[in-house]
Amino acid sequence: MLTKKTATGIGVGVLVIGLGSFFLVQSLLSNENTVNDTVDTGKSDIFQFDAQKHFHEVLNVTGSSFHVKLVTPSNGLQVDKDFESEISFDWVSLADGKHFINITNTGGSPLRVTGNLEAVQDPIIFATHVIVITSGILIIGFSAAFSLRKPRGF
Repeated sequence: MLTKKTATGIGVGVLVIGLGSFFLVQSLLSNENTVNDTVDTGKSDIFQFDAQKHFHEVLNVTGSSFHVKLVTPSNGLQVDKDFESEISFDWVSLADGKHFINITNTGGSPLRVTGNLEAVQDPIIFATHVIVITSGILIIGFSAAFSLRKPRGF
C-alpha cells in the first residue's frame, strides 16, 4: 500500500520525467530560430551560431541605411559593406562551423531584421534536460523507498 507521501512523490517524479523528456525531444527536433528584431539608431544586432553543412539560412534587413558584416565558414558567403533601403540574404552553409552576423544601424530610423536561422543546439541544453530527467528518477526512487520502510523522523 502506498502512503500519501509516496504517491505524491511518484506523481511529482513522473511529472518531472515527462516534462524533461518532452523538452529534450523538442530541443533535438527543432533547430530553426526565427528572428524578428528591431535595431535602434546607432545600435548593433549580433548573431553568432554554429550550423552544419547544408543548413538553409534566410535573413532580411530593412531600414534607411545599415552596415552588414556576415562571415560564414569555408568559402561561403562573406559580406562586409553598407546597404540602403533593404537587403535579403539567402544562403546554404557550405561547411560545418560558426556563422557571425553583425548588423549596425547607421541611418536615422530603426532597422527591421527578420529571418530564419538554422543552428546546432548547444550541448549544455541537452545536458540540462538529462539532469532534469535524472532528478525525476531520483524523486521516484526516494518516494518508493518510503513505502518499503519509513525512515526515522518521518
